[in-house]
Amino acid sequence: MKKKLLSILLAGTMVLSMAACGNSNDAPSSAANAGTTSKESSSQAASSDEGQASTSELTDGKFAETRHITVEVYDRGNDGGSDPTNNMYTEYIKKGMLEEHNVEVEFVKVPRWTEVEEINNLLAAGTAPDICVTYSYPTIKTYADMGGVLDLSSYVEDYKNDLPNLWSWLGETNMYWDKDPVDGTLWAIEGKLATTNRINTFVRQDWLDKLNMKAPTTKAEFEAMLVAFKDNADLLLGADADKMVPYSVSYDVGWRAATLIESFIDPDITDKEYYVNGFDDRKLTQNGTKEAVRLLNKWYNAGLMWDNFALYGSGDTTEDDNMKAGYVGAFTHNWDYPFRNGTDSINANLQRNVGADAKFVAIDPFEDSKGTHTKYVSSTAGDRKIFFPTTNDEPLACLLYLDWISQPEHIEYLQIGDEGVTHNKLESGAIQTVAATGDAIQNSGMNIDYTITCNGLNLSTKELTDLSKAYSYAEIDPELVQQANKIAQTDIVPAKNVNVGSIDAETGVGDTLSAKRDQVYDNAVIAKEADFDKVWDELIADYLSAGGQAIIDERTAKWDQYFPGTDMLP
Repeated sequence: MKKKLLSILLAGTMVLSMAACGNSNDAPSSAANAGTTSKESSSQAASSDEGQASTSELTDGKFAETRHITVEVYDRGNDGGSDPTNNMYTEYIKKGMLEEHNVEVEFVKVPRWTEVEEINNLLAAGTAPDICVTYSYPTIKTYADMGGVLDLSSYVEDYKNDLPNLWSWLGETNMYWDKDPVDGTLWAIEGKLATTNRINTFVRQDWLDKLNMKAPTTKAEFEAMLVAFKDNADLLLGADADKMVPYSVSYDVGWRAATLIESFIDPDITDKEYYVNGFDDRKLTQNGTKEAVRLLNKWYNAGLMWDNFALYGSGDTTEDDNMKAGYVGAFTHNWDYPFRNGTDSINANLQRNVGADAKFVAIDPFEDSKGTHTKYVSSTAGDRKIFFPTTNDEPLACLLYLDWISQPEHIEYLQIGDEGVTHNKLESGAIQTVAATGDAIQNSGMNIDYTITCNGLNLSTKELTDLSKAYSYAEIDPELVQQANKIAQTDIVPAKNVNVGSIDAETGVGDTLSAKRDQVYDNAVIAKEADFDKVWDELIADYLSAGGQAIIDERTAKWDQYFPGTDMLP
């Protein structure tokens, strides 16, 4: 009955919101707002009641009667991967949770590349898993305002003694990262980044060797390298010369060209300016971004980039297939991208398809105005957001789940699996990942789809983690990983938590603005050089009028309210 009632409430609110000219900033309706108030009151009351009953509900950490919870897991659609809801790791979790807490766990798969849309649909239908995970906080806030998300503030406090591993791992910083400074609501818990590595640029070392070129260290040298790749396509690709892609990005230019874009931002930018223009991590409205895209536009019109990049959306494998086949000279992507997925990694495929010397190596070619290579990275609290929909009838069982997967020994097993099956121990003590088969295959690097409170290798000790990091990619030379790791940590600027409460203008516009952001980037890159300014300015104006300017204005006002007289945080 609870799920049916919530489904009607949310679905009705969505219809009303859509009817208001698509402007989801508008108040959904007085009825929906009344529903929100009612839900929040009932949620807080339930939280208080259950929190007081915590000690009586558990005996030696276990429920007297078996509880059942559902947990979201990403379905990445990996060719040859394991079933994300039924494999060696899900069985490990299910067995452990049942034995230690008498909680049955059921995994619900959500497509990784359309996860925001799918979570929207599940929340609206009242069928979302009890534990939900997303990278999109605006999505959470939208449904929280509709009464569809539990306020976790009292739950994490009332059950604190039952959650020693969760509190130890996340600490107050991550637990309270999203806590509203005014009303104290807590709609999500932030997972923790074990490493803040983000983006690297990679180049074909064997192509550099063939052309007797050194790895570029500046934008000018990088451009000259791309020209050399194009001009020597016959030498580098032979009969496949017409398939040459000197530099590859995807439709998601803001992410994929991140380090290039960041090199055009003033390295002395104030915290205020960075925050005000920081609605998402693609930096569309930051000062300097336009000039970075102008350079990409120049490269595109010179034939130095993948000409069809804007045609292939999220989840499409065409670009990766080009890399694996050996047609791509350079690309910018996640810091370890060519090393992922074992025998199906980009570098492993290159060696099979091209030759033993074929490989992508990390480089650091995009200098800023100071000659350094500034990279804006998340804080350790900048990871996935974990939240419970109000259809969750087992908040304590779900918190115990988060506590269980946050135990150091459980993180370690989920990341490295069984010795002789998914890893070997070297004489140095390092853990060396080996290619797995069947249900032992990890569909995500370090199994982050199951270690949702931990993103990145985090073994039982820091020493073991540091020793093992370079050996964590099956069939990859550890030196390549070490080089990529070093570059990813060069000149980094960690994010700061600007906690000014909710930004109302951000509510309900995340999907719309993300789509418009990609349109700005894609169309500006492929525009004729003579039309670049016109295309950029018109599309930016559209983005701002669709809600971007309202967000900038409200962020500015909130900064001035909470941090008057200063542009910098401590």
